Amino acid sequence: MTQIDAGWGAGPSASYETLAATFRPVFRQIAAGAVDREVARRLPYEELALLKVARFGALRVPREQGGFGASVPELFALLIELSAADSNVTQALRAHFGFAEEIVSTRSRAWQANWFERLVAGDTVGNAWSEVGEAKQLTFSTRLDRDGERWRLNGTKYYTTGSLFAEWIDVTATGEDDKPVGVLVRSDAPGVEIFDDWDGFGQIGTASGTTVFTNVAIEPAQLVADEGRVRYGQAFFQLIHLATLAGIGRAAALELAEAVAARTRHYSNGAGARSSEDPQVLQVVGRIRAAAYAAGTIVLKAAEAVQRAFERRIAGDEAGEAAAAAIADIEVAQAQVIVSSLVLDATASVFDALGASATRRGVALDRFWRNARTLSSHNPRIYKDRIIGDFAVNGAPHPAQWRIGKVA
Repeated sequence: MTQIDAGWGAGPSASYETLAATFRPVFRQIAAGAVDREVARRLPYEELALLKVARFGALRVPREQGGFGASVPELFALLIELSAADSNVTQALRAHFGFAEEIVSTRSRAWQANWFERLVAGDTVGNAWSEVGEAKQLTFSTRLDRDGERWRLNGTKYYTTGSLFAEWIDVTATGEDDKPVGVLVRSDAPGVEIFDDWDGFGQIGTASGTTVFTNVAIEPAQLVADEGRVRYGQAFFQLIHLATLAGIGRAAALELAEAVAARTRHYSNGAGARSSEDPQVLQVVGRIRAAAYAAGTIVLKAAEAVQRAFERRIAGDEAGEAAAAAIADIEVAQAQVIVSSLVLDATASVFDALGASATRRGVALDRFWRNARTLSSHNPRIYKDRIIGDFAVNGAPHPAQWRIGKVA
């Protein structure tokens, strides 16, 4: 069934259905075990392995290099579909797709060719960016120090989402000149320890815990190329969260509709003989589905802004890239305010159409709100209204990539 037939609207291109058909069987397999994984807290190793075999991580790699050549909107449409299957899997791949975007758009051809080969082979990349405790906003306690012809990496990172499943870890550290530096580390390298100690109430299948680097040997080829980072990275990374939220909303709408259709018990003061015939229950179902539809539509519109920034970069138009990236930041911020509200409200309202039995742990309907609430806490939305208003009134740009930690 196409997206159009399912009522979710057309994909972002004429060829989208052909592209999506490649991965939908895998998405169905992932969705089939989502509730069991949630209840048992089983990490999605097998599911991510299926995606690696399908070369899902090479979506943005050009066809002539062995990838699928997907556009930015096509990528985000597929991330919505994957998130509807299991949002934990999308979140586990967030760092990977951010890194892959940098590879697709880098001006370093040698760096690009090396990583295209790895992405097409199925390698994925996790992250080790954030630090907790006494971490400062503008520096990293994790350090990369020279050791003869190579370097040694030492430090502890948290929120290292996806690293437990990945072959590589994208690490940020303080270099020998006390400036930030990026480095790619093998996840199985001596001195690397990854722990599944994430204890949040949502996104529990992402292994977003601690990674420790102890005297890890780093070769020069593992340093991130200077031209590796993209101006529109902030918008791109945040939009992955929004695509994940849109997928959560879609999954909640679909599971609710199935539950209402199958429900035989009903209340004596209901407005119909069965839940499926009760106009008040149908109204709840319809409102939640409409919220999911709107969320997905907004995400794909914002993805067009990111695509424009990518095209300016590929064209070598630095001024155009900067301008397009600035607008993409604003469009994604506008999307964040609405999408997060739509999905949080929708996932909290699911239970209004069902009885108390829907709160049983084995049904796991609570995972939708818990996951949406957790995702909506990233890059807090409370600041976005002000940022958008400042742009509208004063023409102020969105602030640069945000960092978290102590001020001094």
